[in-house]
Amino acid sequence: MLVLIKLILLVISALVGFASSQDLSITYNGFRSANLSLDGIAEVTPNGLLKLTNATNQQQGHAFFPSPVIFKNSAKSPAFSFSTTFIFAIVSECPTLSGHGIAFVVAPTRGLPGDLPSQYLGLFNGTNTGNGTNHVFAVELDTIQSIEFNDIKDSHVGIDINGLNPTQAKPAGYYSNDNGVFQNLNLISGKAMQVWVDYDGTTKHISVTLGPIHASKPSKPLLSLTSDLSSVLHETMYIGFSSSTGSVLTTHYLLGWSFKMNGVAQGLDLSQLPKLPQVGPKKKSKLLTIGLPIFLIASLSIAISGVIYHVRIKKKFAEVLEDWEREYGPHRYKYKDLYIATKGFRDKGLLGIGGYCRRKDELLLVYEYMPNGSLDKFLYEQPEYTLNWSQRFRVIRGVASGLYYLHEGWEQIVIHRDVKASNVLLDSELNGRLGDFGLARLYDHGTDPQTTRFCGRRPIEPHSPTEDDILVDRVFSCWNKGQILEAVDPNMGLDYVKEEVELVMKLGLLCSQSEPTARPSMRQVVLYLDSALALPNLHLLGISATGLSFASQEGFSDFNLSYPSSMGKPFSHASSSAAESLLSGGR
Repeated sequence: MLVLIKLILLVISALVGFASSQDLSITYNGFRSANLSLDGIAEVTPNGLLKLTNATNQQQGHAFFPSPVIFKNSAKSPAFSFSTTFIFAIVSECPTLSGHGIAFVVAPTRGLPGDLPSQYLGLFNGTNTGNGTNHVFAVELDTIQSIEFNDIKDSHVGIDINGLNPTQAKPAGYYSNDNGVFQNLNLISGKAMQVWVDYDGTTKHISVTLGPIHASKPSKPLLSLTSDLSSVLHETMYIGFSSSTGSVLTTHYLLGWSFKMNGVAQGLDLSQLPKLPQVGPKKKSKLLTIGLPIFLIASLSIAISGVIYHVRIKKKFAEVLEDWEREYGPHRYKYKDLYIATKGFRDKGLLGIGGYCRRKDELLLVYEYMPNGSLDKFLYEQPEYTLNWSQRFRVIRGVASGLYYLHEGWEQIVIHRDVKASNVLLDSELNGRLGDFGLARLYDHGTDPQTTRFCGRRPIEPHSPTEDDILVDRVFSCWNKGQILEAVDPNMGLDYVKEEVELVMKLGLLCSQSEPTARPSMRQVVLYLDSALALPNLHLLGISATGLSFASQEGFSDFNLSYPSSMGKPFSHASSSAAESLLSGGR
C-alpha cells in the first residue's frame, strides 16, 4: 500500500512538472536578477548585461536556463513548438575583425562536453561536429568565415543541426517592411540587434529573423527552413547561449531574452534594457566646438584685466622685509593674505597664536583660531555646555605643560604673570592653550629675574573670618575634614576618576601656598599629573588654616628633584624676598 501511494505521488509530481514545462515562459529585460547557469568566462555585469566573453583570447562562455525543459512527451513523440527572441551586441577592438560569434542553443546538457573556443563557438570540437548523436540545435551569429564549415562569408546567420556546417545560412541582414529590399547588417558594429527564432511543431518549419533593435520585427524572415526537429531533440533539453573568442579581442553581450514553449515569446521592453558600454570616441558636443572658443577668448580678456589689476594693487600690499626677519620666513604671513582672510581686518575675522605681519609702521599678530573660546565661559555664568572630568583634566594638563615649557623648555625664561580661566583658550577638541602674553616677561636662564607687583602675590587674598566662599578655603576645609570630594563641582555629576580628582585638588592646595618656595615647580606639577611622581602626604606637611601656609618644610626632602642650576632649589626656605624666591624656581 505504501509503495502504491509513493508511485501515485511520483506520477502526480511528474504530471505537474510536465504541465509547467509545456507552458514555460521566461522573460529577462536585463539579467541583474536572472537565475542562469554560467560557465567559462560568462558573467553578469553590475548594470545587468550578460557578458558571455570579456575581450580575452581563445576563451568561451555559456549561459543556460538552469532547469531542463520538456520539448516532447516521449522519445517517439513530435517536438513541441517553441519561440524565442533576444537582443545581442558584439564589440570588437578591431572595426573590421572579430572573434567569433554567438549561438542560441538547445542541447541535452548545459556543459557541452569537449567544446572548444574560436571557430567552434563553444559548441563542438574537431571530432564531434556533425555527429548525429550530438542532439544539438543552434542558430549561429558568426562573424568569421570558416572554410572548413563551408561558411558563405564572415558576417552571417546560420541554422546548425548537430554540427557547424550550417543547414541553411545567409549574410546578416533583414528585409525591410517598407519595400522588401534586403538591408545588410554588420554583426561586429557594436550596435545592439534583435533575433527571433520560431519553430512550428505542426508544420515542422523553422524561421530566423534578424533586425535592428528599434525596428519592428520584419515580416519576412532571413532564414526559412522546413526540418523536423523531433529526431534531434530529446524529451528534456536545456536552452541557452554559447560564445567564443579567437585571436581578436572581442566581447559578446546579451541585453535581454524571452522564451515561450507552445506559443509566441513575449516581446522585450527596450526601455528596461541595460546600456551597452560606450564604443569608440565620444561625440564632440556643441559646448566644445562653439562654447570652448568663446570661453578661451573670455578667459584671455579676464587674464589681461587681472594682470592690469594686479599691477595696480601690488603697491597697496607692498611689504618691507628686513634682514633680521629672514630667519623667521615660514612664520611670516603676507599682508595681502591676512587682509583677505580677515575681510579687511573685521572684528569677526580675527585669528588666534603664533606669527606676525609687518607692513611699514604696522605690526600685526596672527593667532591660531580657537573655536571654543576661553575656558571661563565653560565654568561661569550658567554655561550652555558643561565640561566633563576627562575634558577638564586634559585642560589642566595642557596648561601645566605649557607653563613648564615657558619656564624651562625655551631658550629664555618666560613668566606669564596672568594665568586665569579667561586666558586659557580651547581649540576644537577642547585642548587647553595658554593665551594673552601681554604681561609676560623674558629672562635669561641663570639670571635672577625681578618682577613687578603682579609677581609673588598671595594666590588667595584673605577675607573676613566668617566668609566661606573662597574656592581654596573651601577645598582646604573639605580636605581638612577628610571629605575633599565634597568640593567637586556638582555640575560635573559623578562620572569622574576619584583618584585623579583628589590628586588635582591636593595639588591645587600645594600650589596655593602663600610661601612661594613651598610651591612645587611646573616640572614637578607635570610629573604629578602624569603619575610619574607621587604627591606628598599633605598631613605630614603641617597646614595652617590662616593664609594656607605650611608650618614647616618637613617631608619635602623625600621628593626633591635635580634641577638645572639656573632654576635654583625647588623646595628651599625663603631667602630674600617673595618676588625673588617665586621666580628662582619658576613657580
